[in-house]
Amino acid sequence: MITAFQKENRFLSNFYPAKFTYGDIEWCSVEHAYQSLKFTDEKFNEAYALTNPYDIKKFANENKSYVSSEFFDVKVKLMFDLVTEKFKQNPELKQKLLETGNQELIEGNTWNDTFWGVCNGQGQNWLGKILMLVRSELNKPI
Repeated sequence: MITAFQKENRFLSNFYPAKFTYGDIEWCSVEHAYQSLKFTDEKFNEAYALTNPYDIKKFANENKSYVSSEFFDVKVKLMFDLVTEKFKQNPELKQKLLETGNQELIEGNTWNDTFWGVCNGQGQNWLGKILMLVRSELNKPI
């Protein structure tokens, strides 16, 4: 079981620098794409210009009122698509993900994210579930 995406397991984090293309746009990390795609028009451009995942997450939190309500209906599917592309387009990361075998992946955190992860034993762990699903899909014979 992997209970945190730190140290040797940092590559599982959305903040991990991994370039990939999604929607004909090149992204620096999953966090970069996920946070930017919450917005349209000028807010999208402002978000996209930020390449540090911590800066873009802060920007997204400060501009929540600009996020469309429809985003919340598609956020899990979007995250699945982004994580899939990260690992499909980065063979070394794909290999590392596959090397986790059948281990349960838990995005343990201390910042109270109980939707994408688990904090103090509580949480839905959607990021961990997505990573395990992506691993399963990538492990299938072509």
